[in-house]
Amino acid sequence: MKIFNIFFCVVFIIFAGLQYNDPDPYVWMPIYLYGAFFCALAARKKFHRKAYLLGVFVYLVYAAYLFFDKTGVLDWAIEHHGENIAGTMKASTPWIEETREFFGLFIVIIVLMINYFYAGKFSKK
Repeated sequence: MKIFNIFFCVVFIIFAGLQYNDPDPYVWMPIYLYGAFFCALAARKKFHRKAYLLGVFVYLVYAAYLFFDKTGVLDWAIEHHGENIAGTMKASTPWIEETREFFGLFIVIIVLMINYFYAGKFSKK
C-alpha cells in the first residue's frame, strides 16, 4: 500500500499542476491536492477514515452533477456517441471537459475508498 499511495500522491500532484491553465483551477487543484495529501499520510500509515468518507461524499455529489448536467457525461455518451475525449489536450467542447472532470473525480474517489477500506483493515490488527 505504501507504493500505491506514493504513486497516487505523485499523480494527484501532477494532476493539480496541470489544472493551472484550466478555466477553473480553484476547484480542481484542491480536489487533487486533497487526494495527494491523504495519500501522503496513508503512505506513512496515518489514516483518516472520516476524511476519506467526507471526500468521497463531496466528490460523489459533484460527479453526479457532472454526469447528469446538460453538457455532462450522459450527453457525451448519448448525443455525441462517446466521442474521443483524449484526442487532444485542449477540451474543445463542454461535454469533453465535463467528462474528463468526471473521470478525474472517479479516480480520486476510488483511491480514497481503497484507503478507507485498507485503513479499516489496518486498524483492526
